[in-house]
Amino acid sequence: MNDYSTSSAWGSGAATYTADGRVLDAWFSRFGLGEPEGISELPVGRDELRDVEIRPIDVRVSSLAVAPVDAADVYLRLHLLSGRHVRPHEINVDGVFGHLSNNAWTDLGPVAATDLDETRLRARIKGHRLRVESVDKFPRMTDYVMPEGVRIADASRVRLGAHLAEGTTVMHEGFVNYNAGTLGASMVEGRISAGVVVGDGSDIGGGSSIMGTLSGGGKEVVSIGERCLLGANAGIGISLGDDCVVAAGCYVTAGSKVTLPDGRVVKARELSGADNLMFWVNTTTGVLEARSRSGSWGELNAALHSN
Repeated sequence: MNDYSTSSAWGSGAATYTADGRVLDAWFSRFGLGEPEGISELPVGRDELRDVEIRPIDVRVSSLAVAPVDAADVYLRLHLLSGRHVRPHEINVDGVFGHLSNNAWTDLGPVAATDLDETRLRARIKGHRLRVESVDKFPRMTDYVMPEGVRIADASRVRLGAHLAEGTTVMHEGFVNYNAGTLGASMVEGRISAGVVVGDGSDIGGGSSIMGTLSGGGKEVVSIGERCLLGANAGIGISLGDDCVVAAGCYVTAGSKVTLPDGRVVKARELSGADNLMFWVNTTTGVLEARSRSGSWGELNAALHSN
């Protein structure tokens, strides 16, 4: 059983409702853990182009260990993650997809994907050419929460519910999913899948990828420790401990056969979470190898992460 936080939470803001009462999104101008601090004072409004109503919303969650019950509850939990009130895996986010509407995220705001053509027509009649930025259940984080001390080169690549610690830089090709992210200053130029956490001082190289769960059918969530380097176009399906390096272009899944310095061959899952390892492909033999390492791979450039 997961050791989720039993803390209560609250949020006060505004939600977007369709004509038939569906919640398209919720934005909380104030939110936090524990007892609420007042109620929403945002005005009610109607958007004729999108055929939606904007209404004040106040959400209370008695325990974050209990799965969310509706879309507003989900949005509050995503805000808590991106606002750094909680870390990934500290709260229950089971069943979030079932509660969220599949929206067209437009320059006017969310529109139910099924209502997009009608909305586009109404907008054109009013002289507005609707711009659709994505069609997804999750919006981009920066439209709802902007944590301090981070840089994001392409906001569309960071979902609401991502947790970015102070000092994190996400470059143009970096991607961070919900309930995932960084726990300290990190460089993200590759993919951080749902559930994955990256430790302080680690660099996720360009084109690299971190699988969301232990590859090969397992349920263990993959993580990266502190001061690690995942090289360009590399990837992992196992966890890395602290001070590890995966060489550029090297992909290590749980079932990968790895040759050790003493000649033994093991499956990579046996090395999952170990500290001070370097994985690389021997360019002479083509064999995936792992060996102990010490010292620094160069570390992050402190000037680049003074955000």
